[in-house]
Amino acid sequence: MAKFAYGGQALLEGVLMRGQNAIGVAVRGPEGQIFAAQEPLNSLLHRSKYARAPFFRGIVLLYETLVVGTRWLMRSGSLAAAGEGVAMGRGALVLTFGVTIALAIVLFVLLPLFVAQGATNAAISGGQPILQHFLEGLIRVAIFVGYLLVVSRSSEIQRVFRYHGAEHMTIHALEHDDPLTVERIRRYPTAHPRCGTEFLVVFIIVSILLFSVLAGTELWVGILGRILLIPVVASIAYEILRWGAKHRDSWAVRWLFLPGIWLQAITTKQPDDSMIEVAIASMHAALAANGEEAPAGSLEPLVDPIPDAKELAADVEARTASGGPDTPIS
Repeated sequence: MAKFAYGGQALLEGVLMRGQNAIGVAVRGPEGQIFAAQEPLNSLLHRSKYARAPFFRGIVLLYETLVVGTRWLMRSGSLAAAGEGVAMGRGALVLTFGVTIALAIVLFVLLPLFVAQGATNAAISGGQPILQHFLEGLIRVAIFVGYLLVVSRSSEIQRVFRYHGAEHMTIHALEHDDPLTVERIRRYPTAHPRCGTEFLVVFIIVSILLFSVLAGTELWVGILGRILLIPVVASIAYEILRWGAKHRDSWAVRWLFLPGIWLQAITTKQPDDSMIEVAIASMHAALAANGEEAPAGSLEPLVDPIPDAKELAADVEARTASGGPDTPIS
């Protein structure tokens, strides 16, 4: 059985698996091959002696998810674009990352504040700070659920959600020391108690409680305070999620965390066999990078190193222009 708890995230046509000190990534190439890579987690936060301390570890995980996870999400997108002969430059990737972070802050932090303030001011002369605060929390929940329902209608996002299911099922199999094969992994559910979706549910609930200290403050204080409190909310939410995952045998704890499981019905879907193979390849890469081995009898998919997206795009474009047959890039 693995010594550490492995987590992960879905990518575009791929899966990232995160171990204690390194990640493994596998992406399905445009011509069906599996590209794989490993990367150490060596940020200044990760190397800190407090990296695994309660509460601080939640901030480390938030940083690595935002920076490392988003970078690989964009890189997987650039590989998918390269399959169409389109090369995405570093500038476009950086711009996409910045816009994504800004949009998340506006949509899930600032918009609920402005809408709640406007609604309470219109209904009650001078507003009502406590009423406004809880209305803000309800609006944040509604926006979050509505956002998931809207994006889940996209065929591309549906495929990401299927890779998300493959990621969870593979982690379940590893945690039960089952061989990482398609047949064994199929036995497990797509939902997982340490899922990022469940983390976001806890995050929203904790934010409603913590942001209450800002009720009645001036608008600029409320905006700045909410942004500065995000790491605090994340660290508390992560500890609650870890506690819930360890005590999921209790019916009371299972009932308490049911909303997160329900929402995973939106964000995880049943994968096909090829998606599970990618998740297995990603787990193999992560285990090897963290000095561990997969359970005996595990499938070992054939993988190639992840190519440069620009070179892949140029290769696809050249073969398309020449009208020659498609051949895998070496």
